[in-house]
Amino acid sequence: MSKFVQYLIIFGIAMVPIVELRGALPVAYGFFYDAAHPFTSVIWSYLIIAIGNMVPVPFIFFFARRFLEWGKDKKVIGGFCRWCLKKGEKGGQKLQAKAGRGLYVALMLFVGIPLPGTGAWTGTLAASFLDMDFKKSVLAVIGGIVLASVIIGVLCILGFGAWFGIQ
Repeated sequence: MSKFVQYLIIFGIAMVPIVELRGALPVAYGFFYDAAHPFTSVIWSYLIIAIGNMVPVPFIFFFARRFLEWGKDKKVIGGFCRWCLKKGEKGGQKLQAKAGRGLYVALMLFVGIPLPGTGAWTGTLAASFLDMDFKKSVLAVIGGIVLASVIIGVLCILGFGAWFGIQ
């Protein structure tokens, strides 16, 4: 498989909800890891994954809530859309009450902590529900992506380093 195809694969994985960067980085390490140069062997992957993770952000911010509002009265998807709206608004109000003026820092940390259900998709959706400023939200999401990539990158280096050290 060519490097171009491998880069396309990790770009695509980074755009998938829930998996996002947390799944794309280990795949990139699997493709490109070099035990002699662990920090530089996947440097292009970080950039490609970050871009892939950010591609859906404007669409989510501007259109996800509108879609849910539109779909809440539809027969097939109405229940799901109403549930999402209710959960999003309730969670957003709760986060806003707790975070106060540090809402963008809280958004960055939420996106940056590599746990299931956190990430650029969910963080952007939360920002949309809270009617946060788009530019500041994007900067917070980018900061979260950088934080998550550092955490996952270190875990990957430790994991692949241990694996290659064992063999």
